[in-house]
Amino acid sequence: MYYNSNNDSHSQEPWDRPIETTGRSLDNEYVPDEPGHSGKKKGRGGKTVALCLVCALVGGLVGGVGATAATGGLSGGTTTIYEGERAPTVVNVAQVNGKTLLTGPEIYASFVGSTVGITTEVVTTNSWGQPVSAAAAGSGFVITNDGYILTNYHVIDGAQSIKVAFVDGTTYDAVLVGGEEENDIAVLKIDATGLTPVIIGDSDNIKVGEQVVAIGNPLGELTYSMTQGIISAKDRSITMQNGEVMNMLQTDTAINSGNSGGPLFDMYGQVIGITSAKLSSSSSTSEATIEGLGFAIPINDIKDMVQDIIAHGYVTGKAYMGITVTTVPESDAQRYGMSQGALVKSVDESSCAAKAGLQKGDIITAIDGTTVLSSAELVEAKKEYKAGDTATLEVDRSGEKLTLTLTFDEDTPERRAAQEAAQEEEAQQEQQQSQQGSSDFFWPFGGLSPWFY
Repeated sequence: MYYNSNNDSHSQEPWDRPIETTGRSLDNEYVPDEPGHSGKKKGRGGKTVALCLVCALVGGLVGGVGATAATGGLSGGTTTIYEGERAPTVVNVAQVNGKTLLTGPEIYASFVGSTVGITTEVVTTNSWGQPVSAAAAGSGFVITNDGYILTNYHVIDGAQSIKVAFVDGTTYDAVLVGGEEENDIAVLKIDATGLTPVIIGDSDNIKVGEQVVAIGNPLGELTYSMTQGIISAKDRSITMQNGEVMNMLQTDTAINSGNSGGPLFDMYGQVIGITSAKLSSSSSTSEATIEGLGFAIPINDIKDMVQDIIAHGYVTGKAYMGITVTTVPESDAQRYGMSQGALVKSVDESSCAAKAGLQKGDIITAIDGTTVLSSAELVEAKKEYKAGDTATLEVDRSGEKLTLTLTFDEDTPERRAAQEAAQEEEAQQEQQQSQQGSSDFFWPFGGLSPWFY
């Protein structure tokens, strides 16, 4: 449960109901001072900032399939995620109550034992068909006393093995409980009890100019380092290296390779963000020259997702269309006489998109009246919906303007894996057709990667 020492004076809100899991319970007693998010996400002001961002991860990882539940064989018991007051290592319990400001040394002494280093092994195939092993390193932090750990999805993406290390030298093999690629979070599980979890804070309450500290493993070698800075801005819509658009906290706290997945604390000793990326003048972390521009995922944006992942292995209720799309740039739209928007590369025949009448080659130009000029804009618009919601799509089909009504499916790991397999098979077929000099589908944007929806 999220724990708050003041919860006796508040009533339970709808999002605070217990979530039952097999062999364990996850009681949520966290009651925020102000109502949190409910239903569809509220729109965020300002324009999306397209920046060259590099994930703060040591080593190179390749794309993997969607994360799925993998908790078999681990110890059961009661899973509790705490928020509010707890007994720290150095600071008196009365001080860690969300109301007493702490010093940097106090925060470090209290929570360095809750921060972990994560190393992964990824096996890929080189151009000669030979298996090649690569390693990557990142950070994470303990969120329950029985071994659940939160980190970034890109830290464990494609990993064949995951190891977790604590500041006292103790190491564990970890399994992936589940992940959420679009929001760059993943939950790991180690077979351990009696751990000291962090305290989950309220990122909505943090103000620009307030001091924050990060603990992590920069470069994968300078383990358990703490850096300090301020919140530079909130609600930054940032285009990540993989093309995903995310809401971020901006900070001048030093974030470097290996910091990915680590905690960002306010000066009350509460985690208000997950350090994820930094601005770079290069796509390589080793050549990053711009300093003072780091980004963290607001903890409020992913609290409910973490509960879902622990309970089900994935985030439930997410909208799924069953298509792959890519952007039709304005220049190419003018050149080929096409509409600008999200061009459909493939359609899952069993999906809601197929039932609505979407076809390969259609260009989605709007959803419920909101203009869609790119794949990124479509994925952002889709985040406002849940499984079962209905939306109206405006589509250009070879110059004919159509209006289609779609009821979203639920995005499950099984659906995503099946679509990825189908897309890979289609890509192989297109490659064969290209080599044979024929194709049944005109595709002028060969270098652009499709997006799954």
